[in-house]
Amino acid sequence: MTSAPEASPESRLEESLARIDRLDPELCAFTEVWHEEARSRLESARRLPLAGLPFAVKGRTGIRSYSARRLIAAGGIPVGATSVPGPGTAWQTWGQGAHGRTVNPWRHDRTPGGSSAGSAVAVAAGMVELATGADGAGSVRVPAAWCGVFGLRTTRGLLPSPDRTGLASAGLLAGSVATAELALGHLVKGYVPCPARLPVPAVYSPCLGFADVDPDVARVTREAVDRLVAAGTVRLVPGGCDLLDPAEAWLAVRAGRPTPATDRLRAADDRALDALFDRVPLLLTPVTPNTPHGHEGPGDTYSTALTWAFNLSGHPAASLPVGFTADGCPAGLQLVAARGQDAALLGMARALESASQAGTPRRPRFSRAAPGRTPGRRRPG
Repeated sequence: MTSAPEASPESRLEESLARIDRLDPELCAFTEVWHEEARSRLESARRLPLAGLPFAVKGRTGIRSYSARRLIAAGGIPVGATSVPGPGTAWQTWGQGAHGRTVNPWRHDRTPGGSSAGSAVAVAAGMVELATGADGAGSVRVPAAWCGVFGLRTTRGLLPSPDRTGLASAGLLAGSVATAELALGHLVKGYVPCPARLPVPAVYSPCLGFADVDPDVARVTREAVDRLVAAGTVRLVPGGCDLLDPAEAWLAVRAGRPTPATDRLRAADDRALDALFDRVPLLLTPVTPNTPHGHEGPGDTYSTALTWAFNLSGHPAASLPVGFTADGCPAGLQLVAARGQDAALLGMARALESASQAGTPRRPRFSRAAPGRTPGRRRPG
């Protein structure tokens, strides 16, 4: 959204709803928009801490989530439910909105990522400043990276999650780290901000020891790290972070069929990460090994190759927008901190965002979509 911080709650809400009405036929980020319900909440919300901040919820059931209920109690106003992958999608990398297939706001022939597809698009297009998400393999971080917004996956157990496997944690997508931290402060009882002490000691791992990363993605993220070092925000510590490929273990846990071999793999990676965070507070990696793929699917590439290790380990992790690949799509830098250090992670993210000037990325351009326009149909599952 383009509202100034001092904009009235009324004008901020009406701008959000108007922008949704204008852009969603083109982007298909929402499955439902709650115009009158949102307006009816305004009078009571204006007197609360969030003062009527418009936000979106992930999926039709998102309004019942713990995060949504806490944000509403703090004065946030839910304006609609965002798209998630439709039935039958083998890879959860795109969404299905009310008007058709959800598209990446930077390139409509590319996926926005998933499964928090619509949430990322809604924030990237300025339809809302904040959206809820959930991350079981990268479902917040991947769309955040590919849509050029900030995305946070919280420490396992910090917030309630219905996922019995323990892989999925609640998350947030926001136009800035400050907005995400504002929201998290109302989700976590007793939350205390933790500003970073600069320079932040960090390890940069371009591939976590196993992933095949696209050279252009590697270039953008490495250049971002170099800028942060030059700015005095980050101090790179010698050594890397080499993990075992977590794919087999993640799939086994997700299926509810872990084996002694996958348990050993998971334990080995946990030991490696525990040792790393004993010596530095921050790990940096690319968010994805690839650029956003087309709507036909990712082929043989695991877009989650660099994210799902931390769903297994339970660490908090974030995606910070840091630049664009040659195809014009955003790329994200992944920030990972020790378990339970969500406040410290956000403090470091704020410092990195400021130094990299990632908090004010250029805005994607949109055509004037005609009402009811459907940009494409989802490929049958």
